Amino acid sequence: MGTREASHAGSWYEDDPEELSSQLDDFLDRVPVTLDDSSLPITGARVIIAPHAGYSYSGPCAAWAYKALDLGSAKRVFIIGPSHTYYLRGCALTTFDKYETPLGDLVVDQATTAELRQTGRFSDMPKGHDVDEHSLEMHIPYLWKRLEQTFGDDSAQYPPIVPILIGNASEQEEKSFGRLLSQYLKDPETAWIVSSDFCHWGSRFKYRPRLLDGAIRDLDKPKASGTGYESLPVTPDWSQMAKKPEKPQTHEVIKVLDQMAMDAVESGAHSDFYKVIRETHNTVCGRHPIGVMMATLEAVAKEKGLEEGKGTFSFVQYQRSSLVKQDWDSSVSYASAYAVV
Repeated sequence: MGTREASHAGSWYEDDPEELSSQLDDFLDRVPVTLDDSSLPITGARVIIAPHAGYSYSGPCAAWAYKALDLGSAKRVFIIGPSHTYYLRGCALTTFDKYETPLGDLVVDQATTAELRQTGRFSDMPKGHDVDEHSLEMHIPYLWKRLEQTFGDDSAQYPPIVPILIGNASEQEEKSFGRLLSQYLKDPETAWIVSSDFCHWGSRFKYRPRLLDGAIRDLDKPKASGTGYESLPVTPDWSQMAKKPEKPQTHEVIKVLDQMAMDAVESGAHSDFYKVIRETHNTVCGRHPIGVMMATLEAVAKEKGLEEGKGTFSFVQYQRSSLVKQDWDSSVSYASAYAVV
């Protein structure tokens, strides 16, 4: 129990309430007032994917998802993200009562958390790892800001949150968690935030795919023969580029790999996304939270059916921390998406 401290405030984002509020306002103000021919927030967009890096890196990209998020009917908000601080198999729940932000505290939905715990499918996050984990925390100030814009200054009116870490899981395990969570997605008064960055490229991430000899090869996976590098079982698709590059730079390879992942997410087919990640080894840190969310959407669509255009993600922004040109460079990709349910 108790309040989870905002452990990354003052380093990953501003710890001064006025400065933080102003920064978030600025990020959101940079986003157009309409997306996909709809005014923002998009009616029924109860699910988003947004990045979780320091705000100076991913804050502008995350704003696109948050400005699309429809919280008007929200009575609770699920926040699901990956574990960076300890190995986790399956899913884990917080044991805190509140999550602190410099803007104010958000209350944990104890009833829903207890209900999930009673299924026997969830472990508890160790408090120390909960505090150290950034994938959930980085969304709390953004959510507070959007709740303030939606419900006004009275934080007592803000819906409680359900923080969940999604750890390592097989394709079938993701589908199983999706079926379990589908009852909550069917509730029109529940919103969802899926926390994920996309490609982490560089030696520090042990992932350096680049174009060599006409194939995408990973510089961190030398062949057993000791000559050359293993190639990924994928064919580059340069159609997403305005013009096919004659000699693609590494940052263009990264974009193609990320585009493959985003296309699979937009397809709505959970198995397609799982397959792309398996084949490309793309270091999408929130691949399991995304997979569980896609499986949840699939379960709802199968059970009750969804209107055309609903239940699948649309990506609205893609950015990178830097454009990799040299083998010693590094970058992290950020993407924002929403789904109408």
